[in-house]
Amino acid sequence: MGLKSALSKPFAYFAVRAVEKWKYNAVEVQQEVLQKLLESAKNTAFGRDHKFSEIRTYDDFKRKVPVRDYEDLKPYVERVVKGEENVLWPGLPAYFAKTSGTTSGVKYIPISKESMPEHIKAARNALLTYIHETGKADFVNGKMIFLQGSPVLDTSYKVPTGRLSGITAHHVPQYLQKNRLPSYETNCIEDWEEKVDAIVKETINEDMRLISGIPPWVQMYFDRLSQRSDGKKIKDIFKNFSLFVYGGVNFEPYRAKMEESIGKKIDSIETYPASEGFIAYQDSQTEKGLLLLVNSGIFYEFIPSEEYFNENPTRISLKDVELGKNYAIILNTNAGLWGYSIGDTVKFVSKNPYKIIVSGRIKHYISAFGEHVIGEEVEHALLSVAKSEGVEITEFTVAPQVTDPEGGLPYHEWFVEFAKAPADMNAFRLKVDEALQKKNVYYFDLIEGKILQPLVIRSLKPDSFINYMKAEGKLGGQNKVPRLSNDRNIAESLKAYVVS
Repeated sequence: MGLKSALSKPFAYFAVRAVEKWKYNAVEVQQEVLQKLLESAKNTAFGRDHKFSEIRTYDDFKRKVPVRDYEDLKPYVERVVKGEENVLWPGLPAYFAKTSGTTSGVKYIPISKESMPEHIKAARNALLTYIHETGKADFVNGKMIFLQGSPVLDTSYKVPTGRLSGITAHHVPQYLQKNRLPSYETNCIEDWEEKVDAIVKETINEDMRLISGIPPWVQMYFDRLSQRSDGKKIKDIFKNFSLFVYGGVNFEPYRAKMEESIGKKIDSIETYPASEGFIAYQDSQTEKGLLLLVNSGIFYEFIPSEEYFNENPTRISLKDVELGKNYAIILNTNAGLWGYSIGDTVKFVSKNPYKIIVSGRIKHYISAFGEHVIGEEVEHALLSVAKSEGVEITEFTVAPQVTDPEGGLPYHEWFVEFAKAPADMNAFRLKVDEALQKKNVYYFDLIEGKILQPLVIRSLKPDSFINYMKAEGKLGGQNKVPRLSNDRNIAESLKAYVVS
């Protein structure tokens, strides 16, 4: 056992003990967080506009602070971008995390000197919790790779601006720096394909033990490694590779192909970081769900997803959530986001402690016919059948086809890139359709009532999604393919990749 792994175990013990002080006392901790946030920001422009000094209870807060998305908050953010202080949070942000919005164009999400350490602490605690639970710490003695955006920051304004993953690269603890790859120079490469090739060159002969990133881009890295090593499995290239850390998307659609590329099953840790805050991480290899971080400078609110677009939706705090129900998650943060809807939906799988799964995006659904099919449902339908049939999925997305080109009933059109295709595509699609009917009663009624015909699968050529994302200028980094669209923008672009 190396020195680092030996020291990491007592360090992990104390970190877990600190977490346990709040994880079973979450509701009370959340009330304290809200009061601290309001007290800190009461003299900001936003705090004065919304009379923070008069707020005494959560009901007061709901009356004075409406739920907002980025467009609604944008007038305040633009004042900060121009250099005005004390607008959303005292002083100026430490950084702006620059993200690409689907409706707002570029978004500038503030990260404060108070919120930045919470990102680092959460990532650290995810690893320490794993070490404490499993006793496995050898990975800290080898090299670790974090596939992320460029750490180059735009300093032309008062507030340095960059991608979240690039910003966090500047805050990696010193004790991890020597173990960490790729090099700073390689990390700064903007072109994703060029960057992946450079990372492969830097790492292929190293003792890589922990690999972290968004699954489809890690898979791209694995494919390039295999190509450079005459088709070897990753386990034969990195003999001590033992831990995969991921976030941003559900790993399940990628698991089968990734494990086939690796050549064995390895442990994984799911995290839920966002530019707006680090929300949750997997704290157990045996229990389902991600531990909600209730003591990290974020006060959480929840709106039942089916009410989200109502004029006056139900809006609740942590104490009133129910298990198994989909909620849009709303954040109030120590970086100055208030009643902020990040667009994600979550579902609670435990209330002691509070644990969630990320179930989808509030705007990623299909309801062209009133069915309101969500990401969790399509993923379950496809993956459950694929697993039973020995089929492997590389990537997929779904869109409505309102007007059948052949004159038949409308349908859901699935664009699927297979790593291992089904032997009988028609039988496979009907099984997937049946699985979706079981998950969504409205979809079942539409099929049963002959309003919709069963779904149609379009098989795509290899690397179709990589080529599509490249054409859209969204290859690599934090970019992800939406599972669902209620329009046909993505579908029309993917038609060019359909296997004839």
